[in-house]
Amino acid sequence: MTDNAIAGVPMRWVGPLRISGNVATTETPVPLATYESPLWPSVGRGAKVSMLCERGIVATLVDERMTRSVLVEALDAQTALTAARTIDARIDELRDVVRTGSRYAELIGVRHEINANLLFIRFEFSTGDASGHNMATLASDALLGHLLKTIPGIAYGSISGNYCTDKKATAVNGILGRGKNVVTELLVPRDVVEGVLRTTAAGIVELNIRKNLLGTLLAGGIRSANAHFANMLLGFYLATGQDAANIVEGSQGVVMAEDRDGDLYFACTLPNLIVGSVGNGKGLDFVESNLARLGCLADRAPGENARRLAVIAAATVLCGELSLLAAQTNPGELMRAHVQLERAHETAKAGV
Repeated sequence: MTDNAIAGVPMRWVGPLRISGNVATTETPVPLATYESPLWPSVGRGAKVSMLCERGIVATLVDERMTRSVLVEALDAQTALTAARTIDARIDELRDVVRTGSRYAELIGVRHEINANLLFIRFEFSTGDASGHNMATLASDALLGHLLKTIPGIAYGSISGNYCTDKKATAVNGILGRGKNVVTELLVPRDVVEGVLRTTAAGIVELNIRKNLLGTLLAGGIRSANAHFANMLLGFYLATGQDAANIVEGSQGVVMAEDRDGDLYFACTLPNLIVGSVGNGKGLDFVESNLARLGCLADRAPGENARRLAVIAAATVLCGELSLLAAQTNPGELMRAHVQLERAHETAKAGV
């Protein structure tokens, strides 16, 4: 048995999806790698809906930043506060520190939190086409060393203080964002809602309120109100060479649905989409092939391929979310689909 192997996850292309917005206007199929076989036709149904809507899924990139928080120990809270104010006053100096160590990382913001004599410093970076985990950590390491040398009264605590926050569902990420913040919107005509989704706008609105909003509130969800963002994100992340653990924060997000005289306005907000078109995980042949087919390896300005990848990911999430909620408005539809599709998959696998 070899210690180095590639785990094979079934993958299919579904779609195409129609996307417009401030990053890309395109019609493209999307790859999903998953063991949950009903996900493919479910996302496919949402994709079909997008093709029947004039503007398709309107994807708006609201913000982008990768974060890393460092921890320093001060003599006391007053010293920590003085250090924080000094950092705020030296932002241009800190930007120069980052630029000397990276061609693509740019310091775009600093936030901090004081607890007792501990100072948590959250650095925010733009990172070009990379998701930016390593780039942000390297830059933060340089910044931390610079601060320890130039600000009196503080000492090393940790290169990561968990105020970033990496691969954890937290309020700070939902509020401030980590990765790409994307809003996707779709206006579905009444006839498409009834004919393709087999439901009504009123039914989806009511279910979204009762399930996604109220149900998540009762469960204690953290800045999140959706049915299954994580399913589509994981499938898309595995197919495009992303760090799959980032679906933890990536699946935070909120669904909005409105009944507009029988037409359905449906929107998904994803504040923590962490994707990159270059970097670790992108060297595998199937990943490069998938990224190229998505148009995310083109000769563009730094950052543009990653932005395109992010809006395609967000549009994929909307397709799966819309299809599932539509199914759940009808008694028994979800379970019938799972049983039919998964049994068919098992039968084909057995060669029956």
